[in-house]
Amino acid sequence: MSQTSRVVISLFVLILFIAVIGGLFAFKAFINAKISYAMSHSPIPPVTVSTGTVHNAVEKQSIHVIGSVSAVQSVQLTAQISGNVTGIYFHSGDRVKAGQKLAQIDNSTQLAQLRADLAAESLARINVERTQKLIAHQAASQATLDTDHAALLQTKAAVAGDRSTLAKLAITAPFAGHLGIRAISLGQYVSPGTPIVVLNTWRPIYLDFTIAQNDLAQVKLGQTVKLRVDAYPGKVFMGKVTALSSQVETATRNITVQAALPNKRLLLRPGLFGEVTLLTGVTHKVLVVNADAITYNTFGDYVYVVVKVKKAGKPELQVRSALVKTGPRQGNDVAIFSGLKPGTVVVTQGQVKLRPGAVVVVNNQIKP
Repeated sequence: MSQTSRVVISLFVLILFIAVIGGLFAFKAFINAKISYAMSHSPIPPVTVSTGTVHNAVEKQSIHVIGSVSAVQSVQLTAQISGNVTGIYFHSGDRVKAGQKLAQIDNSTQLAQLRADLAAESLARINVERTQKLIAHQAASQATLDTDHAALLQTKAAVAGDRSTLAKLAITAPFAGHLGIRAISLGQYVSPGTPIVVLNTWRPIYLDFTIAQNDLAQVKLGQTVKLRVDAYPGKVFMGKVTALSSQVETATRNITVQAALPNKRLLLRPGLFGEVTLLTGVTHKVLVVNADAITYNTFGDYVYVVVKVKKAGKPELQVRSALVKTGPRQGNDVAIFSGLKPGTVVVTQGQVKLRPGAVVVVNNQIKP
């Protein structure tokens, strides 16, 4: 075979190869175009959703604030007189009775002084009795008796002072309650004001919170309050309003309200804070919808409303978005201030796949 023939054959093979490859690409492009055309002209499958209805409800008006728990009685027990601690009769966290002895500060000097003053009192009493007998026999003057009476009173006062000092050296519980952490040690030298232990009464317990002066007319004694604290998720503590402050704070224009909670299980401790709901007892009608229907957005909250339309003469369900202004939540419902009307059907499940104008199929077996 000549050189020219081989060149011709090679060119023919190359052209044939290019034609085959080009044909394959053209065929694939044709198929893709057909698929795209079919998809663009085929209907989008409907989205399965569950729905709820906007309806009227009676709302109990309430005030929501932050409150703090405080003890009905609370005291930091401290030393009143200097001395060394000679006895400790409690453990941290103990429950104690009123008058129970908790600690003893060295009282040896005061006990000795008391014995001396008791002896002086006894002698003064004997002198008075002796002078009274002498006066009966006109052997002593009234002035002498008056002097002896004064001496007796002085010794009694000295004994009373000794007993008072001894009482201050014995640290006792002024009321029944629960102790905190012990702050002293045996043998420690304490001076007036040295902390010993904190004593609190927890049952019942107070809840203090403030409300704006504009809400003052809604607050009355005996109203119910609910407290929720992070320490006990899902638990609600109930109480009653027991007192209102006698004045409005000029700096904040708020007024302090105090409620009492039974605290029977002693779960609440002074210093806890949490969310307070004050039930004012005032009720009014409000439009509500299931909370799952609300899509929260920084640009505004909205819901998907289900509407009936006719397409090609056939009825179908479509959705449109509606901006809403929401209010406080009650259980599973949210108050709606604007954007919806009673009886409107809204989507409660399946919003993720929706867009305005999407066709939907309702299946309320899907629970929100």
